[in-house]
Amino acid sequence: MGNFDGILKKDSVLEQVKQAEEVVWINPEKTSFEDSMQGCGLGQKDIDEAEQRLLRFAPLIQKYFPETQELNGLIESPLVEIPSMKQFLNEKLEGELEGRLLLKEDSHLAIAGSVKARGGIYEVLKHTEDLILEYGLLKTGESYERLGDPDIRQFFGAYTIQVGSTGNLGLSIGIISAVLGYHVIVHMSADAKQWKKELLRSYGVDVREYQGDYGEAVKRGRALSDAGAKSYFVDDENSRNLFMGYSVAGKRLQKQLEEMQINVDEDHPLFVYIPCGVGGAPGGISFGLKHVFQNHVHCFFVEPVQAPCMLLGMATGLNNEISVQDIGLSGKTQADGLAVGRPSAFVGSVMKKMLSGEMTVNDEKLYDYMRNLLDTEGIFLEPSACAAFQGPVCIVNNTKMKQYLAENALTEKMKNAVHIAWATGGSLVPEEIREEYIHL
Repeated sequence: MGNFDGILKKDSVLEQVKQAEEVVWINPEKTSFEDSMQGCGLGQKDIDEAEQRLLRFAPLIQKYFPETQELNGLIESPLVEIPSMKQFLNEKLEGELEGRLLLKEDSHLAIAGSVKARGGIYEVLKHTEDLILEYGLLKTGESYERLGDPDIRQFFGAYTIQVGSTGNLGLSIGIISAVLGYHVIVHMSADAKQWKKELLRSYGVDVREYQGDYGEAVKRGRALSDAGAKSYFVDDENSRNLFMGYSVAGKRLQKQLEEMQINVDEDHPLFVYIPCGVGGAPGGISFGLKHVFQNHVHCFFVEPVQAPCMLLGMATGLNNEISVQDIGLSGKTQADGLAVGRPSAFVGSVMKKMLSGEMTVNDEKLYDYMRNLLDTEGIFLEPSACAAFQGPVCIVNNTKMKQYLAENALTEKMKNAVHIAWATGGSLVPEEIREEYIHL
């Protein structure tokens, strides 16, 4: 732990992080969208390819998951305004949140009920398409719906898909892989919620539990997968495929904002607050948003005070070479999807000049925000998703956020701003667990 003391002392925020205090960290390396893309290695072409792949699989998704029929097999979530929640927050805050407050309900995405339905399902579909092409499973022009035929399902049954997860990624990978016919192993840390393990097992998924944290589950899962010739490991820490699946959200959000007649431009800034674990989902979403709205969107990640791995990695510049345990934090949090000790180096490098900043939040506030949203809007989210509300609170109450607005010539434009709390999970939480959360 002492090895990092010198690095931590260079930034007063990191000293607070070490004490498990709530902080706001503004990224000093953030630059223009154009400059941030230099040497990135990924771009609009990759986002477009991901979007087209999801369209090709849409008939199959629609066949297996009737709840996607309304959107013709696309897995997408509503964008809703939450004025009563905004009014409630304003009554509690020391100032007023200007502009409009919206909720992006990835908590209600079909199949997996969380943001992981974007990246996780996409990666399995990408792997499936690779197998289709390698083994000529479909004729040219044939619909992907035929992948549900018994002979093709039997083919997939000889292949294994594995993933390490604290919860929601495991659900998305496990459910889609099992439904397509794969043998699936999900490696989970012991602190993952029991109901998520039971739901996976109900699909025939082999769930293996580890006493260590998320990192241990990933390590063991990767080693087991590497030993199998027909096994594919979904690597949440380094996967470009997961990242690209998340990135498709940008253009889809643009369409939803247009349908709501909401402009995003120089005079109408967009602020997006996304809960963050290892970084893949918030990183991919931010990457997609930046390609659509460029300098007019300001992306912030939100992490628990005991597991701020992405903030720590980016603020020190060490990325995955430092863990929260290295500075004396536990990595344990009630926000199970965010209980990650070491961040993705890949995401940290892509976000290095794109991300506006980060906030941390105490666990008890997650439950407060959860109950507040339920009381004001009748919407249930799991506690980890409610981390997003720390963003709007900080933008009003925190001096560093006020400074960020001033330095970016945004202060006078805030009355025209749109704030989006990105809800990352919740719709699959069983009723008895919801009651438990509500009365904690």
